[in-house]
Amino acid sequence: MSHFSAIHNTLEFFTVADLAVTPWRNGGGETREILSIPDQASDFNWRASIATIAEDGLFSLFPGIDRSITLLSGEGVHLFAEGKIDHALTSIAEPFAFSGDVAVTSRLLAGTTTDFNIMTRRGTCRAVVSAKQQEFCAPLLLGGVLLVLRGEWLLQGENGLSAQQGVVWSNSEDMTLELLLQPQTADALLIWAAILPL
Repeated sequence: MSHFSAIHNTLEFFTVADLAVTPWRNGGGETREILSIPDQASDFNWRASIATIAEDGLFSLFPGIDRSITLLSGEGVHLFAEGKIDHALTSIAEPFAFSGDVAVTSRLLAGTTTDFNIMTRRGTCRAVVSAKQQEFCAPLLLGGVLLVLRGEWLLQGENGLSAQQGVVWSNSEDMTLELLLQPQTADALLIWAAILPL
């Protein structure tokens, strides 16, 4: 089995438009889940999703969970929690981390936004989210998500990824393996969420 074949067996490719949509109970938006580990468990260890925020409102509480939100499109939102958070999420591909224990109110700045969300169970694992524009190697680690925002990327010199496409993986048998990502266009931009063991 080749090096890439060994890696490829752990990967799940996705297109954002094909992800299942779950409307929020308050009617203020919807979520497209990329992956939740363990699958369909309410007490997940980590979860990746894309949310559409259509109205001002309160984020759901997730006690014991650390969260990261990254603006993908739109003018952004203002996140506020009295005495704890006062942050304008307005820059595309710039992640913001906060605690799921905190009651956060979001106020749209100018119309609907979409956001990339990573949640990790505190004491179990943690996430590091970053934007990439140049060639890099993504170690498999405990898990991860790659989501292309703009342009074209080549994965391991074989698989092409375009905007709104991505790759997700979890529980790699060999955490020393890496994925090589190479931009193919000048405007190439992707989000990489690395799930790390503690």
